[in-house]
Amino acid sequence: MKSPQIASLSWGRMKVQDCPTAYKDCKVWPGGSRPWDWRETGTDHHPGVQASDLEEIINKGIETLVIGCGMSQALQVPSRTLDYIKNKGVDVKVLQTEAAVREYNSLASRGARVGGVFHSTC
Repeated sequence: MKSPQIASLSWGRMKVQDCPTAYKDCKVWPGGSRPWDWRETGTDHHPGVQASDLEEIINKGIETLVIGCGMSQALQVPSRTLDYIKNKGVDVKVLQTEAAVREYNSLASRGARVGGVFHSTC
């Protein structure tokens, strides 16, 4: 399965290719996407992205994970989360969300097994 392209991004709104739903924050992986609901894991801007936010995507067999940490980069990614990703053998890229979407789409267009989590506001 291919990783779907991010079709569009604007403040507070993301569209994933072939998905009728618009997301505020989203998770994508080869063959799918869904909303990224921070309440599921207690995520907030600080302390930031939790390993539990990423388990589902990492378990899809991705090689690279792209994290979009917000339009103003307000969402933090703690070192323990980065360690968790690396210990799973997955490369990780943490970028401002617009740059993260460009990187993710570039990797996906080349057929890479890429997943991502994207925060589309602050």
